Amino acid sequence: MKITSEEQRLVETARRVLPGGNFGNMASEIIIREGRGGRVWDVSGNEYVDFLLGSGPMLLGHAHPEVNAAVAQQLARGSTFFVNNEHGIALAAEIVEAVPCAEQVRFASSGTEADALAMRLARAHRKRPKILKFEGGYHGMSDYALMSLWPARAGNSEQPVADSAGIPESVRGEMLVAPFNDLEAARQLIHAHRDELAGVIVEPLQRLLTPLPGFLRGLRDITAEYGIPLIFDEVVTGFRLAWGGAQRYYDVVPDICTLGKVIGGGYPLSAVAGRADIMAHFDRAKAGPEGFMPVIGTLSGNPVAAIAGLATLAVLKRPGVYEKLHATGNAIRAGLERSLRDAGIPAVIKGEAVMFDALFTTRASVDNYRETLDADAGLAKRFTALARERGVLKSDGKMYISVAHDERDVRDTLAAFDDAARTLANERN
Repeated sequence: MKITSEEQRLVETARRVLPGGNFGNMASEIIIREGRGGRVWDVSGNEYVDFLLGSGPMLLGHAHPEVNAAVAQQLARGSTFFVNNEHGIALAAEIVEAVPCAEQVRFASSGTEADALAMRLARAHRKRPKILKFEGGYHGMSDYALMSLWPARAGNSEQPVADSAGIPESVRGEMLVAPFNDLEAARQLIHAHRDELAGVIVEPLQRLLTPLPGFLRGLRDITAEYGIPLIFDEVVTGFRLAWGGAQRYYDVVPDICTLGKVIGGGYPLSAVAGRADIMAHFDRAKAGPEGFMPVIGTLSGNPVAAIAGLATLAVLKRPGVYEKLHATGNAIRAGLERSLRDAGIPAVIKGEAVMFDALFTTRASVDNYRETLDADAGLAKRFTALARERGVLKSDGKMYISVAHDERDVRDTLAAFDDAARTLANERN
């Protein structure tokens, strides 16, 4: 991979003006200039098959012509108005039609906002303070969400750990933490704290950890028994696993869900959706002064993001799109597994066809956050670097599949994985 003086200059400027030299997401050594379909090009002109996809929103690929045309049409009419617009209303109606739990929708601009609002909404509805989350589950960057997201040491999982500086100690008292995929532990916690629990929030597919059979259904049953709202964080999985999201894919319907990434078509947009009686807390006329939960966002439901989301969903709704998406993902997933196996590198491939990656571990299976700590993060980082040198762009822990990825992308990716795995094996010997 070549690095031009222009890119080097930008990297140096980034290191001077940005903390850590980046936006907080990825390292500063690569600067992307453009993307088309399933590929991106950096400032130096290097071409990559892209499995970052902007951290997921570009499910249709970059610069999709139908999304671009819709956005261009709206840009000529204005970017945002703060009041209702036709595209935002139409997108909310599409979400209500598609997502099983969605009877009403409230828009925001980021997944962090949506998840924080969903937890607050549960508190407003139940008039109780505590939220149960699952260890290693990612629900944005709020104080509450950053409890036991990346705990480095095993401990009492019921007692959360703040994974960021600047979080008040008092927040620990408002969160409970259970191990993902351990239904009995969750059931015991919910039972013990049923009178103070406002809600339970879970990623139905936690990072890349698939739910064990019966886990989500068991959460649904125990929360319903006690009248505790179940929140599915579908910022990542919404409209990715299937039309209607993970709740349709896994056939478990929560009370509230959060959406993001895909519904904005690459533009800042997120949403909270759920039962009408719970969503009524966003309506002063229905909730009254004591139950009302105000939400003000300058760009919430803005028409550019909304029309991009509508155009994206229109493509996803067509026959055969999800079948193609899953087939592409399964081909790449199988190739990744084969490359590592043939190179003699122990690994477990985790996730679903549309988002997955390798955990470099000798474990036969990995089902919760604690078990991921046994994986060799250094080996994952090195494999990612080797893949990038061979024209495949991914994070150290996840690959997103796009509708735009084609047979050439699959072929080039599998060749890169083969070579990267062999190189990694030689380096280890």
